[in-house]
Amino acid sequence: MHLIVDGYNLLHAGRSIVSNNPIELQHERDRLIDQLSSYRLLKECEVTIVFDGWQGGWSTEKREKKKGIELIFSKLGEKADEVIKRLVKEKGSGATVVTSDHDVSRYAERMTAAVIRSDQFKEKIERAVARPVKEIEPEEEERKGIKKKGPSRRLSKRERRRRAALKKL
Repeated sequence: MHLIVDGYNLLHAGRSIVSNNPIELQHERDRLIDQLSSYRLLKECEVTIVFDGWQGGWSTEKREKKKGIELIFSKLGEKADEVIKRLVKEKGSGATVVTSDHDVSRYAERMTAAVIRSDQFKEKIERAVARPVKEIEPEEEERKGIKKKGPSRRLSKRERRRRAALKKL
């Protein structure tokens, strides 16, 4: 499984106040990278984080590896959304996209990639990193909500793909 994460979208998930201080922002990015690095080791998956660089970035796209995670900063004038769409097109259905951006979500679903909202994923990584691997089980409410009574109650492909991706996480 390959996770493609909308970096600032996940970083600011569930927060109403966002700091503009560049030093604080770098500290938050590093903390997010640490969390995702620990998560990557637990789940044995590839992780790519895409950050916006369109307002104050470099003239070319910047890529680097940090703690086993691929970091991509979009080039000046290009938004992270465009980079994520390009990555989804390359990876296809093997990718899981973490974003709350509706445009990116719709595009990823059209390309048959699973999509997880940033706030949901943030809860998952916080729980996964906080507990040992053996204790992680599917959530009780997810198991109760599904009654298998034939094809008339079958979930849509999109919903089945989303739930399968959530189970893997």
